[in-house]
Amino acid sequence: MAPYEVVPNAAVASPFSSAERVSTFLRSVYGWMCAGLAVTAMTAWFIASSPALVATIFTNRPLFWGLVIAQFGIVLVLSARVEKLSASTASLLFIVYSALTGVTISFVLLAYTGESVTSTFLVTAGMFGGLAAYGTATRRSLDGLGQFLFMGLLGVVLASLVGMFWHSDGLQFVISFIGVIVFTGLTAYDAQRLKAMALAMPEGQTGSYAIVGALALYLDFINLFLFLLRFLGNRRD
Repeated sequence: MAPYEVVPNAAVASPFSSAERVSTFLRSVYGWMCAGLAVTAMTAWFIASSPALVATIFTNRPLFWGLVIAQFGIVLVLSARVEKLSASTASLLFIVYSALTGVTISFVLLAYTGESVTSTFLVTAGMFGGLAAYGTATRRSLDGLGQFLFMGLLGVVLASLVGMFWHSDGLQFVISFIGVIVFTGLTAYDAQRLKAMALAMPEGQTGSYAIVGALALYLDFINLFLFLLRFLGNRRD
């Protein structure tokens, strides 16, 4: 789930040029996104390196689902209350979310070989960088694509829920294939949307809006990585 509707309708005047507003805002967004990925990676590595922690989390269903629900809750709060949250509160929520994500995907480090996780991460980073650059630089509006991708995202979520109860290799392949397409498109779409956000956000709230922008790109990256890993990853024996 990603915060796709957080941009105010009207642009706000600024003493800075449009290019300066966009550049400053995007530096903050990508800085926070990288920080979130670093927190996730360190948390996942720490959990995966402790068999006792892994057993405690993944054999305790209430605890695991509590972590998942907490993640969704944080996304909803950041998306719905971006105009009211202080930069410090938004930053704290984002870091907590990144750490929780590291906990819930730590099993990936155990299910797949370290080499395949690393190579898939590099492929994801390369794809993400190219798509984000395209979304930022292109003058072609991706709004129509965004509506299509959002419907695709809903389909992936619903299919994933079905896949939790109906284990089928064919279904998992289709979900993964569509997931890669959806998050490939969302990366470019969100990157373009952030330019509009930079020009439309209220003065004095750059910090909280940068966190929400970082969260959107963070979610795109994490999901693209996980779906690609199903194709490129080698499972441990």
